[in-house]
Formats: sequence, C-alpha cells, structure tokens
Amino acid sequence: MSIGIKFTLNEHLFLRDPQDSKLGKKIIKESIVLIDEIGFEAFTFKKLAKQMQSTEASVYRYFENKHVLLIYLVSWYWEWMSYLIDFNTMNIEDHERGLKIVIRTIVDASRENPAIDYVNETILHRIVISEGSKAYHTKHVDEENKHGIFKTYKDLIQKVANIILKVQPNFKYPRSLASNLFEMANNHIFFAQHLPRLTDIEVQEDNYTEVSEMMEYFTFRLLAN
Repeated sequence: MSIGIKFTLNEHLFLRDPQDSKLGKKIIKESIVLIDEIGFEAFTFKKLAKQMQSTEASVYRYFENKHVLLIYLVSWYWEWMSYLIDFNTMNIEDHERGLKIVIRTIVDASRENPAIDYVNETILHRIVISEGSKAYHTKHVDEENKHGIFKTYKDLIQKVANIILKVQPNFKYPRSLASNLFEMANNHIFFAQHLPRLTDIEVQEDNYTEVSEMMEYFTFRLLAN
C-alpha cells in the first residue's frame, strides 16, 4: 500500500514538479533504478527515456539536466531523513537516547520504507552513498547555493546540531559534528563495501550495525570532553 508523502523541494530543482504527475513519478522511479545500475557518469536522459519507453523530450520537460536531477534525488533523500528523525525522536525526553536514535536513523533510513511507490529508499540510499557528494562537490556549488538549492541539507544538519546541543550545550562544533555524522556513515559504508583497508568496520548484506556503533563511539567521546 502506498503512503501519500510529498516533500516540498526547491523550485530551482525542476521545471515541473515530478511529484505532481504519473509521468514525473515514473521519471523519479526509473532514474533511481538506472543510476544505481550503471552509475551517474554513464547515466543519460536518452538511456532513461529508453528504459521508460518514453522520449528524451518528456524528461527535459521536468529537469534541465542530469546534474539537477541528481540534486533533486539527493534532496528528496535528505527530506526523507529529516522526516524520519522527527518521527523516530518524537516524545523522546532523554537527549542521549535521542541522539543515538538519530545516529541509527542516519545509518538505517533506507530500511524504514513507507512503501512510497515511486521511490525505493533502499536503492536511493545506495545512490546517496556512491554518488551523493557529486551533487555539491562541483564548480557551480556557490551559484547553486545562492538559489537555496542546498537548504534542505543545511536544515537537516541544523536539526541534528540542535539535538547534539541538548546533549552537550557547551559543545563548540555542533554543525561540524552533525555534517560529519552524515558523511561518516556514507563514506564508511562505501569503504567497507569497496575499499575495506580504509575502514575498521564491516558491512555484510546491508547490515550496518558496526557503522552505528562506530559513530556512537566517536560522537559520545567527543561530547564527553
């Protein structure tokens, strides 16, 4: 059964909001599958249109180019993460417990699937791990930032930073720690799967327990100082 969740994303990320039409949702669904299958570098709107049994022109009616589409997908995942953090920490009064829940949510968000029929969060999570940094590690990041394109990510980081400050109000680097938690999770999952000599944890069959444990270890030792 599909759950009706719609996130409001920056209007500069699309020409027409794909969440508002059957074709748009199909573009989102199939682009996630294809990027995961062949990688972002090899991905093109021509290949996407072929997979959809549609036309390139139909895709260009929604997105200016594939880079903007990638930012859209990653931004959707950030909104999904923010939604889960709010939901999972609701009515949690123990701040340390709340932060541990946040860490587990960052690591395991792809498993908490509400059956949104046009977004497979598990596959999208793999894209965020392998391709996500390409959304903002670009020459055009400053110009895109002027349009508020990365506000979703910045708001998410601030949300986690606020939770960190509830645990340790005098901590000097809450946003730095918050952004590092997201980057750490993605990097070490990637390292464990592809470059294992760059990490000390193992990931087997999407079991991320060791990732959560490592992140808790670093986080709470930093906050204890």
